[in-house]
Amino acid sequence: MLYNMTESEGQLQDYSVDQLGGFVVMVAGAIGSLLLVVWQSKCHCRINLCYIFQCERIPPNEEEMKTIKDQLKKKNRDKEKDKKQTDILKKEDEILKKEDEILIRTPRSPQPEPEPEILLPDNP
Repeated sequence: MLYNMTESEGQLQDYSVDQLGGFVVMVAGAIGSLLLVVWQSKCHCRINLCYIFQCERIPPNEEEMKTIKDQLKKKNRDKEKDKKQTDILKKEDEILKKEDEILIRTPRSPQPEPEPEILLPDNP
């Protein structure tokens, strides 16, 4: 079973639009992944993509790293504080719901109607 290449040599097969779209997405994802790895690396590098996109990556120095770490610690402390506040609010809501349930369950005693006032005419 030999395939004769002379008939279809130099011609592309018929591809559908969705196959072309998939190809474009895969190539863009591969390039994006490569750029992400380079950008997150901790080395000094320069990227030149066909003279269309040029970028230079310089990692932060020790002072910048210290300020970044301090900001991260502050952010984490704020998150913990916010989490504690939301936990307290949730507990308060649960307590209020339980109180409402208790108030609904207890029958209310009817209040007596006030006695009508009788107005007597004044006799002169």
